[in-house]
Amino acid sequence: MFRLSYYMRELISPSHPKFRKATGPVVIWNILRKCNLACRMCYANSYNKDFEGELSLDECIKNIDDLGEANVPALILSGGEPLLHPNFFEIANHAKKQKFYLSLSTNGILITPEVATRLKKMGFDYVGISLDGIGEVHDYIRGEKGAFDQSVVGIKHAVEQGLKVGIRTTLTHTNAHQIGNMLELCQDLGVGKFYLSHLNYGGRAKKKEDAHFEMTRNAMNLLLEKTLLLEQNDNPLEIVTGNNDADAGFMLLWAKGRFPDENIQYVRELMLRWGGNASGVGVANIDSQGDVHPDSFWPGVKLGNIKERPFSEIWKENTHPIIQILRSDRRQITGRCHGCEFFNICNGNTRVRAMQTLNDPWASDPGCYLSDAEILKPQTTLKNMGIYEHVKS
Repeated sequence: MFRLSYYMRELISPSHPKFRKATGPVVIWNILRKCNLACRMCYANSYNKDFEGELSLDECIKNIDDLGEANVPALILSGGEPLLHPNFFEIANHAKKQKFYLSLSTNGILITPEVATRLKKMGFDYVGISLDGIGEVHDYIRGEKGAFDQSVVGIKHAVEQGLKVGIRTTLTHTNAHQIGNMLELCQDLGVGKFYLSHLNYGGRAKKKEDAHFEMTRNAMNLLLEKTLLLEQNDNPLEIVTGNNDADAGFMLLWAKGRFPDENIQYVRELMLRWGGNASGVGVANIDSQGDVHPDSFWPGVKLGNIKERPFSEIWKENTHPIIQILRSDRRQITGRCHGCEFFNICNGNTRVRAMQTLNDPWASDPGCYLSDAEILKPQTTLKNMGIYEHVKS
């Protein structure tokens, strides 16, 4: 996750924060696959039906205890629609006892006043609710008429209970024109965070749904300008992005001429500490069957299964060839990345898009929307790198 608001604050007024080294990965746990919607870009490939082979309650409890042993700092309960899980509250309550930073990823439709009250009493630290546009745009993407209105009602219930609520929007060519409207909606509903997720390719999420580069750049420019205004006016709305680590480089380019060079260099150093893409290092995924993956979008890369061995043991291993590169030398990534001045910041961006599009997990991410002129280091040319010019999508 790229903390856009945080870096904007540091551009405006450097604070020289202290850093704590992460002790374990943030875990995104798909506790079930069933969902009450049928979204066009569902990475979990969920449907409104039960799936065999999913973890039992006892297996879930045992896994939570082990995640504590693995020093996991934050746990995100996802799905499918996690509120459909028959043992959701038992799982969440046990997780909270382990003192994780506990988040819920939901479409919000099932958040009644009673559910919102229980979530608040249990101590959920964050509730992320997916909205992929306004009105009919959201309904089209989510596959159900009236879904937008139902989710907004759920958001209102959560906000009324004092939960920290965020709206998550996955950027596509269908909703790119409504990003400004989404920000306004956050303000109207009293939501504390807006999360723009770039489209990653997995499950039903395909490249054909993705926003074109010009759309992506326009959306990022809008977010940057809006974030600057919010920070200048002490507005509490937080803006973050995810699934395209080129956002860091884009922000540094945007900042030139707007902020002192020393502030930009300072923020660049903060971004180096952040480190960019963290798949298989600072991020892990456990699916509803118990399989462990480097992130939520790589179902084909299975590191092990928690029914057979605990997560802590699986995660310590470094034998899978994908994990070996993710945790060691991403300089094996080919193409434009070799000459990119932002490589150490983005860490090679998202490997899944390269795999799904080019059948090569170590190719340069085709979702990088920065131009060759913007990323190539001085004295570096495409010709002496032996690669083709980046093709805009």
